[in-house]
Amino acid sequence: MTFDKKLYTDAVGLLKQLISTPSFSKEENDTAEILMQFFAARGVEHARVGNNIYAKNKYYDATKPSVLLNSHHDTVKPNKGYTLDPFTPVEKEGKLYGLGSNDAGGCLVSLIAAFLHFYEVNNSKHNVVFAASAEEEISGVNGIELVLPYLGNINYGIVGEPTKLEMAVAERGLMVIDCTANGRSGHAARNEGENALYKAVDDINWIRNKKFEKVSELLGESRLTATVIEMENRQHNVVPSQCKYVIDVRVNELYTFEEILAELKENLQSDFKPRTTRMKSTSIPLDHILVRAGISLGRGYYGSPTTSDKALMPFPTLKMGPGDSARSHTADEFIYLSEIEEGIGTYIKLVEQIL
Repeated sequence: MTFDKKLYTDAVGLLKQLISTPSFSKEENDTAEILMQFFAARGVEHARVGNNIYAKNKYYDATKPSVLLNSHHDTVKPNKGYTLDPFTPVEKEGKLYGLGSNDAGGCLVSLIAAFLHFYEVNNSKHNVVFAASAEEEISGVNGIELVLPYLGNINYGIVGEPTKLEMAVAERGLMVIDCTANGRSGHAARNEGENALYKAVDDINWIRNKKFEKVSELLGESRLTATVIEMENRQHNVVPSQCKYVIDVRVNELYTFEEILAELKENLQSDFKPRTTRMKSTSIPLDHILVRAGISLGRGYYGSPTTSDKALMPFPTLKMGPGDSARSHTADEFIYLSEIEEGIGTYIKLVEQIL
């Protein structure tokens, strides 16, 4: 299917504006304004909730099913390895460099282009709704969850993340757990007290060696990883009374967070508390209309090890977009311009099949 090439040139122009404007999580006000101006200049009715921008197709009908097109406009902070200015968009050898170009600016502007393509379509079987969300990089409560109630009844959605335009049909859940091993202080020379550090080490060793039995065909095994350890005691001759550490939990669709927490309660000496249980594992059936549409376009599918706003949506979603997840959060981030053009065309073909 062909599409108006102005959609592509406008998308690239918009992405350059977004790259030029810092939009760290919780600080997306300026890019939200840019998105509002972009829609206003094209006569598209839109609205804002916090730093989230949303729009509905011109002939939106609340009695029809709706498909959501979503990606985020916040970014992580640039790392110290950048050799280019992260806020200066640079075109070079078919690439567009800049912070957020790949994650997830290319997806965002491609979805906007697809939304504009269908904006004035009348008498379709589905509504097309668009949302640019904030705080995705930190799974913040003022992101997609804040705007969802304003979008009407959504039946399913496409979440734009860099997947090389392959279909991520399943996604690992993420749970971060804060742990505290408690002991009793004493003098190290006299072998007094109860060493909290040793308790923590024993627990971390169990975490390191824990293997969960149920392995997913799409997502592999669930994993526990100790990632942070912290000691309040700085004196070499004092047995520590407390040691804190953090567990990063990545769960496949075969386990619930409650099952994981029950395992920890049975096997750890430490006290622990999950920071959140919102980022659950998700999957979309392979016979779903969106997946079947993607397969008909020759797109493959896989299980994604990373999490996204997909985890916070109470309806089936397909994660898919131009760019490469391996480039996300790296120095001198870039996206190929050809990937954006292909992304627009692929999104349009995908949505066209369900309209």
